[in-house]
Amino acid sequence: MFIIAALYHFTRFPDPAALKPALQELCQTQHVKGTLLLAHEGINGTIAGPRAGIDAVLAHIRALPGCADLEWKEATSDRAPFPRMKVRLKKEIVTMGQPDVDPRARVGNYVDPQDWNDLIRSPDVAVIDTRNDYEVAIGTFEGAVDPQTDTFRDFPAWWEDNKERFHNKRIAMFCTGGIRCEKSTNYLLGQGIPEVYHLKGGILRYLEETPEDDSTWKGECFVFDNRVSVGHGLKEGPHVLCHGCRRPILPEDKARPEFEDGVSCHQCIDETSEADKMRFRERQKQIRLARERGETHIAG
Repeated sequence: MFIIAALYHFTRFPDPAALKPALQELCQTQHVKGTLLLAHEGINGTIAGPRAGIDAVLAHIRALPGCADLEWKEATSDRAPFPRMKVRLKKEIVTMGQPDVDPRARVGNYVDPQDWNDLIRSPDVAVIDTRNDYEVAIGTFEGAVDPQTDTFRDFPAWWEDNKERFHNKRIAMFCTGGIRCEKSTNYLLGQGIPEVYHLKGGILRYLEETPEDDSTWKGECFVFDNRVSVGHGLKEGPHVLCHGCRRPILPEDKARPEFEDGVSCHQCIDETSEADKMRFRERQKQIRLARERGETHIAG
């Protein structure tokens, strides 16, 4: 059984590069895999491993400057969710590209999952999904606005183009685990929106705590590990990943003529060149050969 821990924390790291070696080494010695991002603004990531290993890494992170009150969300998997461990240095732990946005200064009002339904059903509340378009496509809350953004960097421009739609509305936002909303609520407050709310713990906490019969969530929630999607109770969903474009697809989509394992699906068939597809086919060949040797390829 693998424990999966999703975490983020905004704090000031004067020298994030100095934190990387010890964190990378600890994860390796504790057989923990996944991705952790370090930046001047804090830490973000998802890791998986044995119970003792996850506990050791979380204890190490909590001992970092300003991280004593670190919160995280856990799930379990019968198979290893990640093939390797990466600790990366970034300019931002979630990239919005707005240098004046600082969640440590102020954020919107947190709303617990048990209070979320009542809030978003209020007629004076507009609900905005801050995730990328391919995530929204497989599941979202009833009545939520989809900005149809490719990346989080697109959100400020989308807001500027659409803000008049939300005149005299209270704004409620949500994302997978909560980290995007830390920035998006700070951004909207800076834009003069007086009442901004966000779902505490994100969709994952809502799905974990809210009975399906009482839920306003429709579909599945995309997650950035080998589970691909989860539903209520964080039960693994039906989706698989197209390794050509990294978007979620359903098992039946593999029968479509556009699908080629590791190369393309109906969503990305026209997005890559023939040279790209040849490169993807070679990668897929190397993955297959590694499996035949009983090894794990770095890409698979």
